[in-house]
Amino acid sequence: MPGVDTVLIVILALLGLFLVVAALGAVVATRRNRAGAAAFSASLTAVDRQLAAATATDHGWERSTLDAAARDAFAEHRPGVALDQLELIQIVDEPGTDSDLAVFRATAAGARTRLTLGRRSGAWYAKAVVDER
Repeated sequence: MPGVDTVLIVILALLGLFLVVAALGAVVATRRNRAGAAAFSASLTAVDRQLAAATATDHGWERSTLDAAARDAFAEHRPGVALDQLELIQIVDEPGTDSDLAVFRATAAGARTRLTLGRRSGAWYAKAVVDER
């Protein structure tokens, strides 16, 4: 019959083996999560933008009018700079039209600008234009 020391050594060896396997599993799970995080973030961003566009369409807001107002605000803020990309990223639809907001992200020459449009008497205007870092 094995002695107490032998049983203790076997138990400690099994416990050590279990800890090594658990640590390796944690490393593998962390790498897998990091690899999927970028794809998940991109997917979530796309869904948010689609939702913002759908909200604008659903409430009868004319997307071409919104885009034109955003382009005008950008041109006024950064004259002479060609706009590379314009993305509708958020819609705020409060009761009444004077509380409505449309938030865009404009990209030009590698710089990003956040354009917030407000509405006054049915017309869109640049409420805030902020360069992002």
